[in-house]
Amino acid sequence: QVQLVESGGGLVQPEGSLRLSCAASGNIFNTDTMGWYRQAPGKQRELVATIDIGGTTNYKVSVKGRFTISRDNARNIALQMSSLKLEDTALYFCNLHRVAVITRDYWGQGTQVTVSS
Repeated sequence: QVQLVESGGGLVQPEGSLRLSCAASGNIFNTDTMGWYRQAPGKQRELVATIDIGGTTNYKVSVKGRFTISRDNARNIALQMSSLKLEDTALYFCNLHRVAVITRDYWGQGTQVTVSS
């Protein structure tokens, strides 16, 4: 089994910064992709950024240049968020995506990011 634990959310003013962290435990494969998704009230969950073990990243267009995803080993990722906007307010989820015999996604419990003046 895989467990993901997020930390680092909170309340920040527009143009402020926050750093989210996610620690994975359990059986982790080097082929697993990890990333961040978010869900705002009344909206669908959406991809924010992903990173594979080789460091290849993928970002939602609206966060490019403001957010940076990093991975220090197979288990830990972070999301550095800068120049935060009101529309970045959401519940942010850590994700582990595994492509094996069975493709499966694992999710953390979520951490709230609120951007407000």
